[in-house]
Amino acid sequence: MNKSPKVLLFALVVRCIFCAAFVCGDDLKPIQLPPPQTEIGKPLMQALKLRQTSRSFDSRPLPRQELSNLLWAADGINRPDSGKRTAPSAMNCQEVDIYVALPEALYLYEPKTHTLVPVVGKDLREATGKQDFVKDAPLNLVYVADWARMKSATEADKQLYSGADVGFIAQNVYLYCASQGLAVVVRGSVDRTLLPQSMKLRPEQRIILAQTVGYPR
Repeated sequence: MNKSPKVLLFALVVRCIFCAAFVCGDDLKPIQLPPPQTEIGKPLMQALKLRQTSRSFDSRPLPRQELSNLLWAADGINRPDSGKRTAPSAMNCQEVDIYVALPEALYLYEPKTHTLVPVVGKDLREATGKQDFVKDAPLNLVYVADWARMKSATEADKQLYSGADVGFIAQNVYLYCASQGLAVVVRGSVDRTLLPQSMKLRPEQRIILAQTVGYPR
């Protein structure tokens, strides 16, 4: 049976929209972050005094420079000769990856090149937590441990060490935010069944915690 011109036109429009969305996701390019500003910020003791949790965020986006500074403080390379980081890791496994959920896409932070590598070309902020504020905050970080890098560790040690290593990173983020007047909260309330699928994680990758950052409301 022949389809009417209206039906054919509708099908063509739907197909074009779908293809455009698909191409848009595939067209995402890595983001080269500017060099971190390592001479800024409050003294350590003042940052410790100001460190606090907030669950109220303005939706304003963070500038690219702020994002660069934040990610370097979290787990960037501070000793280029050895590739070691601002946060320690057990046996120097460096098993923790930082996924960066921004309004336009989900990225993976690559410390070696200080870049954001696109992973999923859509807004996954709401999927990164069960609290209402996560969908509107400008930035959600998801800390993922890749247990494949911890070859010599037992299963119990993988859980212990990766949890501790994420804690070090999250505290770095807290102190940076205290120094720069940003709002921040670390979160354990994450859907560990659905979110790994949305993030395209492998079975040996485990979500440990998430952290929300933005300007205070």
